[in-house]
Amino acid sequence: MGDIILSSVDIGDPSVQGWLKKQAGRHEIVAGTEDIWGVRDQFHFAYTLHSGDFDFKVRLESLDMPHLYTKAGLMARATLDADSPHVYMMVFPDNRPRNKNNGGCEFQFREVAGGENTAIYPDDYTTEPPEFPVRYPNTWLRLKRSGDDFTAFYSSGGQSWKIYTQITKKFSKKIFLGLAITSHAHDAATTAVLNDISLV
Repeated sequence: MGDIILSSVDIGDPSVQGWLKKQAGRHEIVAGTEDIWGVRDQFHFAYTLHSGDFDFKVRLESLDMPHLYTKAGLMARATLDADSPHVYMMVFPDNRPRNKNNGGCEFQFREVAGGENTAIYPDDYTTEPPEFPVRYPNTWLRLKRSGDDFTAFYSSGGQSWKIYTQITKKFSKKIFLGLAITSHAHDAATTAVLNDISLV
């Protein structure tokens, strides 16, 4: 573990360019992109090329909301192509209902290159308060790889972790791992502030 050196790139040629600013462990990411969904993604990615298993954690301090479906989170991705397979543990800016989701957390993945994205929603998406709420500035996400098994976790304090979901996904040993942000707005950007990033 230690300081993570992240590269920064726009995926999918967005009309509004994004950027990464890092200062004293604080990562501010701006993204003006369409979405991470469908058969082709458009987002800003702050990433490192990682080999083998990992345990990746982050605290989201804030996420602006130019759109109801603005997203930010942890992503493991096969390539930097817009249609790449990936797994994505992510949050929305608030806890308003969205489809089969009554909280701010969600898990998404693309099985094959060019395939449709799939979402995994909470088992209970009607009860209030929600099982997986966002609580900025203390919304913690965690993504762990063990071989072909990927486990996504949620925490409201960074100490006690609750499993959101687990899937088996065949990736190569080397993958692109990092922070993925999309505004879901064609002509507007979002800003995400992320802290306490650790990669084991």
